[in-house]
Amino acid sequence: MVEQSDVRGAMHIEWDVEIRVDDGLVLRADVFRPADDGEHPVLLSYGPYAKGLRFQEGYADSWNLMVERYPDTCAGSTNAYQAWEVVDPEKWVPDGYACVRVDARGWGRTPGHIEPFSPREARDLYECIEWAGTRAWSNGRVGLAGISYYAINQWQVAGLRPPHLAAMVPWEGKGDFYRDWSHHGGILCTSVDVWYGRVIASVQHGRGTRAGVNPNTGELYTGPETLSDDELAANRCDFTGDVRKHELDDDFYHDRSASWSDIVVPFLAAGNWGGHGLHLRGATEGFARAASAHKWLEIHGGEHWTGFYTDYGVNLQKRFFDHFLKGVDNGWMDQPPVHLRVRHVDGTFVDRDEHEWPLARTRWTRLHLNPTAMSLDDDTPTTTDAVAFEALGDGVTFWAPALDAQTEITGPVSAKLFVSSDTVDADLFLVLRVFDPDGDEVVFQGAVDPHKPVALGWLRASHRKLDEELSLAYRPYHPHDEVELLTPGDIYELDIEIWPTSVVVPAGHRLALTVRGKDYEYPGAPLRLDHFGDTELRGVGIYRHDDPDDRPADVYGGTTAVHCGATHPSSILLPVIPAR
Repeated sequence: MVEQSDVRGAMHIEWDVEIRVDDGLVLRADVFRPADDGEHPVLLSYGPYAKGLRFQEGYADSWNLMVERYPDTCAGSTNAYQAWEVVDPEKWVPDGYACVRVDARGWGRTPGHIEPFSPREARDLYECIEWAGTRAWSNGRVGLAGISYYAINQWQVAGLRPPHLAAMVPWEGKGDFYRDWSHHGGILCTSVDVWYGRVIASVQHGRGTRAGVNPNTGELYTGPETLSDDELAANRCDFTGDVRKHELDDDFYHDRSASWSDIVVPFLAAGNWGGHGLHLRGATEGFARAASAHKWLEIHGGEHWTGFYTDYGVNLQKRFFDHFLKGVDNGWMDQPPVHLRVRHVDGTFVDRDEHEWPLARTRWTRLHLNPTAMSLDDDTPTTTDAVAFEALGDGVTFWAPALDAQTEITGPVSAKLFVSSDTVDADLFLVLRVFDPDGDEVVFQGAVDPHKPVALGWLRASHRKLDEELSLAYRPYHPHDEVELLTPGDIYELDIEIWPTSVVVPAGHRLALTVRGKDYEYPGAPLRLDHFGDTELRGVGIYRHDDPDDRPADVYGGTTAVHCGATHPSSILLPVIPAR
């Protein structure tokens, strides 16, 4: 492959620039920078989605939905250089930034063996940062920006502390491979299969003429060679098989997760209230646990990719990067540490600055499960009772009274359940829900799925052991390092993490908690997005837990009982936010 160079208006573009890393592999990058002789701050991304595959062509339905609903995302740009989940250089280069996109090893124009999220990839990104920070056109300050994969590896590489990394914006990116993605509560999530199958079939290096052409260069965006299926398979790991080989949280996952105590770089972490199942937890855990002295948290709603490209998202990122990469005294250091787009039941949001997470003024409210009335009560039931359900059925729902005043719930949620099973294990799926006065459920546009409930949580009962040092009342933490099977009929205490949420619930609406043994399903018609193939989105997006080998019916299709009362005080802990 030969490097190309163009000057288009005020932008100098270099295609397929070589970045040679320590094991001799050459990574390929595109560089978009101001067409002058100055030194500029760098925004860099390294990932799998093929730098030459345009957003609007590779992810057409997502692009069309975004620009229809949010026309500002494509305004002010020719959109000729748009790519999935990375910055649009036409919106950054005019402000003096150099934008570098690197195809990760084995993807796009870069050859090599694919191992997603591996230490090898993190080391590659480290070396790309150091390369970018020492170019003649660089001011020596490198920032990382991007969504999802391009955010996940920010968390990873930050723990390695590359000297030229000056700031980063991990926008909706998981930090904990095991808890955030592969095994929710210890239960295998099959979205790993959906994601990997999709990307290797579209952007693996060597697909050549099976893929397509970058219209800006006329070159094949997955490289000049067209390899056979066997050759392609030999150039990648068995990612989904590797995940299945590691049922517990071991070094395989530790090596592919953030090391919070080693992260000291300034960052702005962005999350999505509708991101249950993948990225939301990375933002909140990163903000709470990373060692950085200068860190900010932003949480929004809407589709996974949208907010990053809106004027709101771009302006927020520019204020942050202008300060840390350019040294601009723009008041960013006076920015409160937390910025929330508080969600309302009609799908609108109200922006609000806060100073901590969870909010210091939270009125932690514990509602107790009452199996006699199937209610959520302020007080513990005086009698002991239980309610049983078929694990593969619709479960049981406990209802709070209709609210007599508008109530905001914003923050992490947890539940304590006393559970028995007639088998040696049980999977618990918890769904926090809101219903309007007519009894219709209020659902929201999620990061992927358009019919997302308020919040979700999961736990495999045999993974109930707590990490006493890391657990908090509102966020229990399980080490997932051993399996403790149940004795059928015995009662066990389970502390269950329910991922954070935000919703302002009007008077007359009702909160409810559903406890079931399978994924939530929205009763309406499912949606399909082209980049997820034939996967139907039924309320949890692609984040399903339906692998028959992980959940054999003779174990997880039994009968589960929730025990309540004075001796078994099953409850849910809610973060109620009083008005200021």
